[in-house]
Amino acid sequence: MSDKAADGKGVPVRLDKVSFSYGEALFAFDVEFAAGEITAILGPSGSGKSTLLNLVAGFETPGSGRVLIGGADISGEPPAVRPVSMVFQENNLFAHLSVEQNVGLGRSPSLRLADADHADIAEALARTGLAGKEKRLPRELSGGERQRVALARVLVRDRPVLLLDEPFASLGPALRDDMLDLVSGLHAERGMTVLFVTHQPQDARRVGQKVVFLDNGAVAATGTTDDFFAGAGPEAFRRYIGAGAGDALSRDIARKRT
Repeated sequence: MSDKAADGKGVPVRLDKVSFSYGEALFAFDVEFAAGEITAILGPSGSGKSTLLNLVAGFETPGSGRVLIGGADISGEPPAVRPVSMVFQENNLFAHLSVEQNVGLGRSPSLRLADADHADIAEALARTGLAGKEKRLPRELSGGERQRVALARVLVRDRPVLLLDEPFASLGPALRDDMLDLVSGLHAERGMTVLFVTHQPQDARRVGQKVVFLDNGAVAATGTTDDFFAGAGPEAFRRYIGAGAGDALSRDIARKRT
């Protein structure tokens, strides 16, 4: 992997004529995600959103085609060596480990941490609003706090690509907005390439710079978020969000930002 792919700054991600099958479900992805941008991935259930992320992360292997990160073909690389961090809906925390230990796993799976590692962990916890909760166990945290732990682990991993698989779907609207704003702030600081799967059009409108819309296991359309919600998306996308929803979402997001 290039030096650029190791310094936490975003790099392009490309699925080059990738095909994949799961039972009778067939998927075909040919798409590029621009370096350093947040791209919202939308589409109906079963359209392949999580499958696309799993192919990038290495949890699934293409039947054909290539997965490229920073221009390097990583199609055959295991997940552990890919320059990727991933946050799931269930946050993937270890129940028997403290907050700081769960974050420390992002730096060392064996938790053999130097003083510099501990300093970075403390900084990540402070940045995500968890200072003072280092010794707590996941069960002692709220849902939003558990997702903050997962984001703090992303910070100490310092990878150029961040994959978000509906990480805030179980949170209420106000808390979800807080978490989306935190992601936007972290992105502004680190410049990561972010692929954000969501079922919520308002989430895509709030933080996404680009949209990739999936339908029937393939990429149906790509474009800027503003264009998609101004009516330039495909008919399938307009049906997906509902008539007039784009304008309403735009007004709502503008109101919340003022």
